[in-house]
Amino acid sequence: MRSRTFKKGNRNEANTSPHDRRDFLKNVTFLGTAAFVPAVFTQSCKDQKMESSGESENKAAVISQRRILGKGTAAMEVSALGFGVMGMNYHRGIHPDKKAMIKLAHQAVERGVTIFDTAETYGPFTNEELAGEALSGYKDRIAITTKFGFNYAGNRINEMPAGLNSRPERIREMVEASLKRLRIDVIELLYQHRLDPDVPIEDVAGTVKDLITEGKVKRFGLCEVGAETIRRAHSVQPVTAIQSEYHLMWRSVEEEILPVCEELGIGFVPYSPINRGFLTGAINEYTRFDSGNDNRNILPRFTPEAIRANLRIVEELNRFGRTRGMTIAQVALGWLLQKAPYIVPIPGTTKLSHLEENLRTADFSLAKQEWDELEMAVAAIPVTGDRYPASEQRKVEK
Repeated sequence: MRSRTFKKGNRNEANTSPHDRRDFLKNVTFLGTAAFVPAVFTQSCKDQKMESSGESENKAAVISQRRILGKGTAAMEVSALGFGVMGMNYHRGIHPDKKAMIKLAHQAVERGVTIFDTAETYGPFTNEELAGEALSGYKDRIAITTKFGFNYAGNRINEMPAGLNSRPERIREMVEASLKRLRIDVIELLYQHRLDPDVPIEDVAGTVKDLITEGKVKRFGLCEVGAETIRRAHSVQPVTAIQSEYHLMWRSVEEEILPVCEELGIGFVPYSPINRGFLTGAINEYTRFDSGNDNRNILPRFTPEAIRANLRIVEELNRFGRTRGMTIAQVALGWLLQKAPYIVPIPGTTKLSHLEENLRTADFSLAKQEWDELEMAVAAIPVTGDRYPASEQRKVEK
């Protein structure tokens, strides 16, 4: 039996191959028991590319749909799909050089994307610097969102893991540094990246409220927190958006978080909306995440065994999409977009072809019944592996 190991290429969501994700599987031969994905899967990728050729391939994808995050004074109008900057130089393996990433960011703006997400801890600091260099010239057309919550005292890179720190003085220190790195005058939406158990959320919200009054921040957001924390924070300073992981393989936010967002008029921003590249079809059990810049090598769902088992879910998305002219990634993003009008996913990429593929998701209009059938089919397949190792899961509020 012959096997083949795929090397990582220059991409954000899946650094696994020099080929585009739409072409990846048609060039792969899966053999033996490790070859879970059936031949129809590889053929459908070819079919999808053929179906998408023609006039639409020659015309740049532009997203014109807009959505509202938050309400009242906290409201923020943004493009229906945003852009996650993180993977352009952090946590997603080998990536193109800075010049290429700046060009891609400009192309995203030209195609109608208005919300770009980063954080001080991505790098740390280097992702904010990239976002600032790439996007500060468009600050009147777009919003750059960023996050605080870690212990980079004096805005220095720590020798040890930074740890959590949302004390008021640290929030202020971070905001001043982030404004400089981002080359902007005000942060449009400032998230607490992770809950700090040593600082009451009322103190955090109050500090951000003061920063809003001072004109350094416009809006407040929270990441990976529970419903009660959202209510307590919102009572001090209206929350514009909650950012948490959400996709067809991780739906726990549907239990309490989305209902409280709907009740209070808070937007929801799913990060990793295609599960760190897995819901593109471009990852298999031979994929390696060993570049030194890829956190998937520590995630339980990205072990070879978990990948092999979870490919059943990818095939379900493929089966759904191929009869509708949609790629696997478009199915994953489309499912999120139809869940609620206040949901704005932020997929990232390092390739123009993937950016355009993502943006064209908004061109599809399917009946709710179709999405419900997909949801039920995927829900019937058990997911193998935890989303985070225990050390990281402890930072996420249950």
